[in-house]
Amino acid sequence: MNILEKHGFRGCISVRRNRQLQLCLANGYADYSHRVKNTAETRFATASAGKAFVAVGILQLIERGKLSFSDTIARVPVDWKQIDTGITVRELLTHTSGIPDYFDESVMTEYDELWRDFPNYKIRKSADLLPLFIDKPMMYPRGTRFQYNNTGFVVLGLMIEAVTGKPFDVYLRENVFEPAGMAHTGYYELDRLPENCANHYIFDAARGDYYTNIFSVDAKGTGAGGAFTTVPDVERFWDALLGYRLLSGQMTEEMLSVQVENEGEDSYGLGIWMQKKPDGYVPYFTGSDPGVSFISLYNRKTHENRTLVSNYGDNVWALAEQLEEIP
Repeated sequence: MNILEKHGFRGCISVRRNRQLQLCLANGYADYSHRVKNTAETRFATASAGKAFVAVGILQLIERGKLSFSDTIARVPVDWKQIDTGITVRELLTHTSGIPDYFDESVMTEYDELWRDFPNYKIRKSADLLPLFIDKPMMYPRGTRFQYNNTGFVVLGLMIEAVTGKPFDVYLRENVFEPAGMAHTGYYELDRLPENCANHYIFDAARGDYYTNIFSVDAKGTGAGGAFTTVPDVERFWDALLGYRLLSGQMTEEMLSVQVENEGEDSYGLGIWMQKKPDGYVPYFTGSDPGVSFISLYNRKTHENRTLVSNYGDNVWALAEQLEEIP
């Protein structure tokens, strides 16, 4: 019995040290009804993990002189109504903007609550989320505190589009995924998924069975998240990022440095979480949606990279901690 079966975990895990594979296991079904098994090459949804990809795209545009950290959301041609148009790129990247969050995780517990009154099939680009927040007031004055915010990265996706004239996912494919060799990563519509994509499942306690999350998440990912990827592609992303092939060394180090402290919780860099350890900080990116759970960490001191993803919403975070104890 492998470690995934022991923990009843459905999905895929991988552990590397010094970029050498130590462990790679897959368990459970990518297609539950047809008993198609998950493998290391299965493309999984990653929810908010995509914020790291968007952050890299924004930082590239800053390095290329197309944007600056002090540029504001006024760059995006939208009537912002009550929203402070002085919100900066840096504030969006660090979740300190105060912009109204269409999915405020301090108030709402389940993402599928959003779609009770607004059809999820309408969400096929970042701008489609505007009706969910554009008429709301600021949550707090910009720059005054940290609060994780999905809207902020939707706006960053819109900013990529305003600056480049391309859909944000096309820009990311051309400037992040392809340079990193991530050939199996992208933003796909749930009703037009390519080959090797997993379905993602939610347990129905009343019926004692599973149903897919196709009515519980956006029909296509946005700047806030929703990329599909494979575990090997996530590892290629880390290698390209830490090899300074996506950003300069200086910008990469800024991205992976603590930019804002989060009292009693993990800190935050630029589009990426920072977990405090006795010998420093470990960067990671993570995501959770109905039927989706993902985390990937890279300890730069020990050169260990752990990536875990489940298409049943299993607890990747607890298992990631247990794997840290394995020599």
